[in-house]
Amino acid sequence: MALVKHNNNSLTNLTALPSAVPTGKMTLLNTATASSSASLSFNSTYINSDYLIYKFEFINMHPQNDARGFFVNFSIDNGSNYNVVKTTTCFLARHRENGATADLAYKTSEDLAQGTGDQILNQEVGNGADESVSGSMQLFNPANTNFVKHFISRTNGYEGNFDYTFDWNTAGYCNTTSAINAVIFRFNSSNIDSGQIKLYGLAN
Repeated sequence: MALVKHNNNSLTNLTALPSAVPTGKMTLLNTATASSSASLSFNSTYINSDYLIYKFEFINMHPQNDARGFFVNFSIDNGSNYNVVKTTTCFLARHRENGATADLAYKTSEDLAQGTGDQILNQEVGNGADESVSGSMQLFNPANTNFVKHFISRTNGYEGNFDYTFDWNTAGYCNTTSAINAVIFRFNSSNIDSGQIKLYGLAN
């Protein structure tokens, strides 16, 4: 039987990735914790040209008042104003605890067409002891000064009045070529009683 001869590379050399291959590693940049807070925001200390993609993770965001929407807005002046023009789309799937209602619907009343107001990410979140909203949002290349700034969010909320699970999907773009350098999250007409938002940068 003929012998098979291998080259003299070590196992490390055979399995190591070239240094130029991107890892896609997520780096935790900041954790904002709410305690009866009007809002949670992140400015240019964290949102800048260091990363092409920024990811926000919402963990058990709990409103002080019942049945409140959870919203986002963006700034080009480091948080002095949150009023960037946006065009968005949103739809949800919902299912009631008692099984009476289950549907999938586009939310015409909740999207924006060149609007500057806050964009809803989930609706009617309850303030019961076990009610909250969790999910994530990605913001793409906010420091770029050639293109609009795309964002995509998916959240799941516990609705406060009729005990629905709301799977809410929102996407759109900030219609500006200026750099986005601050982002704010808040409930409408309610403080954030508790919850955390973690901000990650995704390696280029």
